Amino acid sequence: MANFVDSFKYGLISFIFLCVFSHNMLHVIAQWPTGGSTRSYNFKVQMLKVNKLCQTREIVTINQMYPGPVVYAQEDDRVIVKLTNETPYNATIHWHGVRQILSCWSDGPSYITQCPVQSGQTFTYEFTLVKQKGTLFWHAHFSWLRATVYGAIIIYPKKGVPYPFKFPYEEHTIILGEYWNRDLVQLEKNVTAGGGGAPVADAYTINGHPGPNYNCSINDVFKIDVVPGKTYMLRLIGALLNMESFFTIANHKLTIVEADGEYTKPFTTDRVMLGPGHTLNVLVTADQKIGRYSMAMGPYMSAQNVAFQNITSIAYFQYIGATPNSVALPAPLPKFNDNLAVKTVMDGLRSLEVANVPKEIDTNLFFTIGLNVNKCGSKTPNQNCQGLNGGVMAASMNNNSFIRPNFSILEAYYEHINRGFTEDFPGSPLKFYDFVNGAPNSAPNNTGSVNGTRTKVLEYGSRVQLILQDTGTVTTENHPIHLHGYSFYVVGYGSGNYNPQTANFNLVDPPYMNTIGVPVGGWAAIRFVADNPGVWFMHCHLEIHLTWGLAVALVVKNGQGPMETLPHPPADMPRC
Repeated sequence: MANFVDSFKYGLISFIFLCVFSHNMLHVIAQWPTGGSTRSYNFKVQMLKVNKLCQTREIVTINQMYPGPVVYAQEDDRVIVKLTNETPYNATIHWHGVRQILSCWSDGPSYITQCPVQSGQTFTYEFTLVKQKGTLFWHAHFSWLRATVYGAIIIYPKKGVPYPFKFPYEEHTIILGEYWNRDLVQLEKNVTAGGGGAPVADAYTINGHPGPNYNCSINDVFKIDVVPGKTYMLRLIGALLNMESFFTIANHKLTIVEADGEYTKPFTTDRVMLGPGHTLNVLVTADQKIGRYSMAMGPYMSAQNVAFQNITSIAYFQYIGATPNSVALPAPLPKFNDNLAVKTVMDGLRSLEVANVPKEIDTNLFFTIGLNVNKCGSKTPNQNCQGLNGGVMAASMNNNSFIRPNFSILEAYYEHINRGFTEDFPGSPLKFYDFVNGAPNSAPNNTGSVNGTRTKVLEYGSRVQLILQDTGTVTTENHPIHLHGYSFYVVGYGSGNYNPQTANFNLVDPPYMNTIGVPVGGWAAIRFVADNPGVWFMHCHLEIHLTWGLAVALVVKNGQGPMETLPHPPADMPRC
């Protein structure tokens, strides 16, 4: 397991450390590195043998680390990552939340911006962190490999620029994940072939550790040693595959100061929810009696009649001076379907500064999102039609299920090659009705979707408003929707059907995010300026929903001049 504390202490050569011994523990004070530099990394896709949950198996990793290595950088740094694939699987890396200004070729989603890096091949990702800082993360974007292939991206402010809050005594990265005792690529193939849902994860993990609630895992637990009275910053990352998760620390408050790599006004809560793709920085003060306190992650499942792992993963927030192996104070989590707990935190997120929200809109888009069940067309329905009522499960935007091609859409678009994708994705549903309460749900008779590789083209510089509307087709559900290449202002959200006459928008200080949890049975409104040319994937970050087709590719056209035009592809672009 990649120990994030040790990685921070010893892995960043560009940092200067002041080390002091206190309470028999090594503490680190980091000085800002010089700006405008280049950070180079070598990522090797390698197999790693692990022993978890009473079983030994091989998993796909980067540099045989689980979680993978941390990418450290500073605002405006250039990052170069040479990826070498030493496994039998295809691989790509997506730099989640990195806005990839004029570097769409390095964004990473397979068959969208690049062909996968095949076994034995190498590809170099290059991008600049233009005006970006905070906590992001990277993960595989081929099949379901991101279940084990992920790691943190930590971007510090420029030299001499402090955090907009009191400098914490220490920083720790906490990555929430899911673990399966099986081959993830084969699992996706089996799920796709079967036409049904995904099996539940064998465990939740905190920094790769299931914790003591799982079999054979009493010592497979993550721990943070803390000094009484000190304040710590926890960089929380949602790297889950098919679930969303609550997180809390027994008897301690969490003060959110950053969301998706952007500072927020401080907001204090007892618990947070992270879906796949979300990151939050929270401050925690060790202000309780000396002891051992549980850090707990558990399921948030807003859909109906869906199985999920209900065993909580536990880590320890342990005070220096606590009795070794003392009983940990339990951390109560919200009920698995507590939608109010999720809404309460979202209500509290506000940008730290007055936001530069587009006030005038050039392009209005309305995307419905939800699940579908297609009719069975197989001659072996028992094997291939295991969805609801003997159908095949699907998911869609505007009732279009996205089919991942076997070529790079970006390369085909750039080279003006007609390779089987179209530019006719509808900007609104074919018909409007009561999406939440009146949606078809008699599966599979009237719940089918249209399959295709359809893209939506946006003019360069257009000011976009997009309404994301959850639907009751099959079931309503919270969907974490991620947009590659951009962050966006979440100007509004609510329950039920979106109504422009009654919707309450915040155009002053809305949060600036790259992943938005569209509320269960509700809607979210986002705004952004389409000023970065390329092909950008927009999809649900629940991997099973992406497999089923809940995605669209947005094509942003070139503008005028070299600073508004996507450069030529790198010479070492992989071939399909």
